[in-house]
Amino acid sequence: MIVRMKKVCLVVQDSLKDIALNKLREVGVVHIESKDVPVDINSRAQRKKVKVDDALGLIRSLKMPKVKASKKKKGSEDDETLQEERRQKPVGIHRGRRAIDIFGTEDEEPYSLSAVRAPARPELSDFMLSIDKERKTLIDRDMFISHEIERIEPWGDFDPELIKEVSNGMPVYLYQIFQSDYENLADDVIYTKIKSNKTVVHLVVYEKEINGIAPFKLPEKRLSAYINESKELKEHIHELDEEIKSCLTRRATLDREMVKVQQDIEFEEAMASVETENSFTNLAWVTGYLPSEEVGKIKELAKENCWGLSVFDPSAEDEKVPTKLKNNKFVSLLTPITSFLGILPGYREVDISLSFLFFFCIFFAMIFGDAGYGSLLVLLGIILIFKTIISKKEVNQGLLLLLLLGLFNTAWGVITCAWFGVDADKAPQFLQNISIAALSTAKTDRLIVNQNMQILCFTLALVHLSIAHLVNAIRFKSFKSLAEIGSVGMLIGIYNVVLVLIVSTDLRPIPLYETSMYLIGGGFLLNFMFSGYEKSIGQSIKAGLSNTVMAVLGIINIFSDIMSYIRLWAVGLAGASIASTINLMAGPMLGGFIIFAGILLLVFGHGLNMVLNVLSVLVHGVRLNTLEFSGHVGISWSGKPYKPFMQKVIAKK
Repeated sequence: MIVRMKKVCLVVQDSLKDIALNKLREVGVVHIESKDVPVDINSRAQRKKVKVDDALGLIRSLKMPKVKASKKKKGSEDDETLQEERRQKPVGIHRGRRAIDIFGTEDEEPYSLSAVRAPARPELSDFMLSIDKERKTLIDRDMFISHEIERIEPWGDFDPELIKEVSNGMPVYLYQIFQSDYENLADDVIYTKIKSNKTVVHLVVYEKEINGIAPFKLPEKRLSAYINESKELKEHIHELDEEIKSCLTRRATLDREMVKVQQDIEFEEAMASVETENSFTNLAWVTGYLPSEEVGKIKELAKENCWGLSVFDPSAEDEKVPTKLKNNKFVSLLTPITSFLGILPGYREVDISLSFLFFFCIFFAMIFGDAGYGSLLVLLGIILIFKTIISKKEVNQGLLLLLLLGLFNTAWGVITCAWFGVDADKAPQFLQNISIAALSTAKTDRLIVNQNMQILCFTLALVHLSIAHLVNAIRFKSFKSLAEIGSVGMLIGIYNVVLVLIVSTDLRPIPLYETSMYLIGGGFLLNFMFSGYEKSIGQSIKAGLSNTVMAVLGIINIFSDIMSYIRLWAVGLAGASIASTINLMAGPMLGGFIIFAGILLLVFGHGLNMVLNVLSVLVHGVRLNTLEFSGHVGISWSGKPYKPFMQKVIAKK
């Protein structure tokens, strides 16, 4: 359900607003109403965030080095003695270990270096960025040297200073020219040919330069000196790389820095949201929202600090009221999906989490449509859950959701006798026996099963969309509820029309033609008269007359929404066809000497089909909840999450 919120306004002296915000953050229950103020990208906190993010980027792609487990049992006397000696032993500074030397390891507090290096311990992000800056400088120098080595290597290991000394008496120039230019040299050019190949000639020219061709630029050092410097640079760069890698064990320190920076940014944003009036009173005030059950905390805080406090219900003009959902553990299994999609109902909308979860599981099962795939999902979920429990960690909601979806998928596959795309009549007899005849081709003709599937899809549409309007009918508690009852009537009538048009009438013994028309007409009339009800029936009818075209189009919209649910059967049928084709391709291989190729094709093919099914669920299964159903219940998913202004703490590892 959506938690009811209260709006609060706190009034303090302007000179004490920063202290007030700090105390407000300690309580951590008020969602501060943000103002439309530009973000200062040059603020101290924003600059610090960039630095910490850059530091994290240096180790984000690195893997934690494997640590060999101790042979001694944890907690033994010898092990405790060794750990105590390690804590008491001072850490020396040496290359490749500077990050650990300065900042300690994950189970240690950082050592003080006041007597060794500096009076104050640097922050890890600054330390890492200084290493990276030095590393980039060395890389640039190494690139320049590599270019120089490549440029002067054809001339050999000569001393450029010797060339300069000789040039003081008689000008000497080095040239690297094309063969065609060499053949066209003037007769008065005095030169010595060093070497040549098919395209390039190396010359030493005396007294004057060759017209139109620039001479070879002398290097700063000889070739051997550049080669030695390049080796030293590469060694130094490698050492710096190792220093950055050693910071990987201090990832938690960087995470704490980032949390602190985020808190500083939130504080800056909160300060920007504080309004002031300095003409006479020198007062400042901040507005925000908090759950109704938390009002007592803010009242007590205001009383302790002598703040002015006003608490009232949000008005219709308040558009920034945040949404906080409070559901039981079962309904909360939907959280991984809504978090992934980034959707949240608005504060004044209705929470559909329970129906969303239930129907999503049904849609997932019908789209996957295979008990074999479902069994794999259940097995994977159980293994991951047990692994999490063994490691003494909290079981993730996503794992529980995976297990639930796998169970629904398995149940649907058992009902329809679908096992890894194997033809139902070829499945083991006991699997055929436990399937339901109306939905299983093992017991019923495929044409009849397909028509039954279509009826099931349209019936799901009727139930699903009717729930949406019944929820609204209960929620409105006025004559407007009659419009929702009318919509349910139209749904039932149009549902029957869809069955007449799509499904053979032989499968429906009582085609209610006249009743359907009465339901559609009566439902339309109720919807037309009361959908715009606010104060009186006359006003509602007037609103309906001004919106006649949209009311008529609503009938067409209901028809298209019911038809949209046929996608569950169509997409499930496509997945089953792919699985059957994979089996057909791999079958001949399994009976011959290329059995391994057949097994590989089965694993890859069915794995790919499962991935495609997941994508289909995200496209179709989610759509039926967030578009068709949400459109009928009136949810626009415009909610803003409740984010209280609070102190965030990250535990040290």
